[in-house]
Amino acid sequence: MYKSIRKALCFLFLGIIVTSCATKDQVVYFNEVENLEGEVNLLEYEPKIERNDVLRINVSSSSVNEELVQPFQNSQQRQGSSGGGQNQSLSGYLVSPEGTINFPVLGSVVVEGLTRTQIQEKLEKQISEYVKDPVVDVRIVNFSVTVLGEVGSPGRVQITDGRVTMPELLAMSGDITYTGKRQNIRVIREVDGVKSVGFIDMTEIDLFKSPYFYLKQNDIVYVEPTYARMKSAGFFGSPGAILGLVSSTLSLIFIFTR
Repeated sequence: MYKSIRKALCFLFLGIIVTSCATKDQVVYFNEVENLEGEVNLLEYEPKIERNDVLRINVSSSSVNEELVQPFQNSQQRQGSSGGGQNQSLSGYLVSPEGTINFPVLGSVVVEGLTRTQIQEKLEKQISEYVKDPVVDVRIVNFSVTVLGEVGSPGRVQITDGRVTMPELLAMSGDITYTGKRQNIRVIREVDGVKSVGFIDMTEIDLFKSPYFYLKQNDIVYVEPTYARMKSAGFFGSPGAILGLVSSTLSLIFIFTR
């Protein structure tokens, strides 16, 4: 009987040790990343403009006097260029529910569903009827992603470059903590009013081909806790609970083996 109890205890403690440890593949990012050698343009991405986005659009020209392009700047931008120091969100163009912006001189311009590059080319073509060699720069002012869960600094991250990848976002958020699950990162995304949920595994190189590798404006990223982290926050986390579990196990073994 005592041999059975000792054997059961050994299996119990072995199980606790095994379930509380993580393998290298569960912790290390980009396993087998050497297989990416020679790969080019695994995934090209540029965010598309949506309704309620705020765009900052600057128009200039290298071949004419800058005063000639001022009519194509909004009033806040003209004030800012004279030393007004305006807030970025106040000097932008709000995309209407119809997917348009009201641009100086040109009037209503459809921008919804277009990328920044496409909008730049579209505006340059239309402005070139009035100004020689116009140069248009478009930025998304309200591009932000919300990060929740087991990261160093959860919160809302403002993106200034116009696009961001999942590894870049995690770096901005203080990286995934040791209590965060790297294999099942959730990305909640809304497209045309319809929400979808995708998953990213940071330990596999397939993430570079995922449609969620590049994040879009207003995405929500959630890093869920590991099983060990959930245990530490619940019933199985307290020493008394573990001792009670062991005691109950021994009692059951004693009942069935006597």
